[in-house]
Amino acid sequence: MNIRIGNGYDIHRLVKNRPFILGGVEIPHTVGLLGHSDADALTHSIMDAMLGALSLGDIGHYFPPSDPRWKGANSIILLKQVNKLVQSRGWQIGNIDSVIVAERPKMQPYLLDMREKLAETLNVQFDKIGIKATTNEKLGPTGREEGILVYTVALLVEED
Repeated sequence: MNIRIGNGYDIHRLVKNRPFILGGVEIPHTVGLLGHSDADALTHSIMDAMLGALSLGDIGHYFPPSDPRWKGANSIILLKQVNKLVQSRGWQIGNIDSVIVAERPKMQPYLLDMREKLAETLNVQFDKIGIKATTNEKLGPTGREEGILVYTVALLVEED
């Protein structure tokens, strides 16, 4: 069995008057994530991990912020495109494991919805998507609530 592992990372600044979207789920909060697209840091991290596993670059290569087509783009739609690219090369998701680092809001109430949305989007079993959340213990930009960040590892398996 051939496997490939990729790492993903994304960070977005928190600002007023923007929605707070992670894993395709809008979370009620006083601030949202700033970015060219919808700034869904979880989905961006997953895409980068998938692309990295196959040495295909990063999401900036496929969806550059300089391209007006991606302004305000729904990252779930972009994830579907990345998944098609991965599948077209003969690979499928073994599993995805992500860690969200944010002081607020508390992520626990939304993790199940995020996992369900991502599993549906990627057309994989629910148990292939793992998402955890932690704080940064008030340290650094995430600890000061200037932004949030996400780390992801994706395991891809070559199709038979």
